Amino acid sequence: MAQIFHRSTNTISKLMIYGLVFILGALAYLVYAVNQSPYFTDVNVPRQQPVPFSHKHHVTDDGIDCRYCHTSVEQSSYAGVPATHICMSCHSKLWLNSAMLEPVRASYASNASLEWTRVNALPDFVYFDHSIHVSKGIGCTTCHGPIGEMPLTWRANTLYMRWCIDCHKHPERSVRRREDVFRADYVAPPDQLALGRRLVKEYKIKDPKQLTDCYTCHR
Repeated sequence: MAQIFHRSTNTISKLMIYGLVFILGALAYLVYAVNQSPYFTDVNVPRQQPVPFSHKHHVTDDGIDCRYCHTSVEQSSYAGVPATHICMSCHSKLWLNSAMLEPVRASYASNASLEWTRVNALPDFVYFDHSIHVSKGIGCTTCHGPIGEMPLTWRANTLYMRWCIDCHKHPERSVRRREDVFRADYVAPPDQLALGRRLVKEYKIKDPKQLTDCYTCHR
């Protein structure tokens, strides 16, 4: 019986199979890369606000503590957006005629809140409590990045579930002394792991199995 297919058919078939595997792998990587890109995550993308507020100026240059503006961060799940009267406690004396601050003055005069754009927003099905993290020694910069160096605020981390879980699996990598929680210039010491393990016990941080339980974040 005569051979139906040319001898090269086997080689071509193998190349096509290997090529298909390569293409599928490349597509999977492309989807992953796009999913991690600023297009989806908004990481490192400054958000436009009604007033171009600079954390760098207020925190680093002027030395204002995070809690002065985010008044509920130690007692509430929500850090709190500064009320206009907090802004005006300084700006009723400083930069009185600045055009940039006109929305602040208008808000104060009309008693209508400024509509700030949320930068670090989680889905409604995720429960996050600022006060718990603060009390357990998790600093602002751990999640918000180098906030003291941001002339305009941007998201520093993806806030994806796997990012949260990685920290919950290894809290000793991130936990710091409570007195250092609000330090925008904090740098982890060389003995971070030893310090972290000690603080995990001292602050009674739950074990990773409990921290990564679904109910911890989805209630």
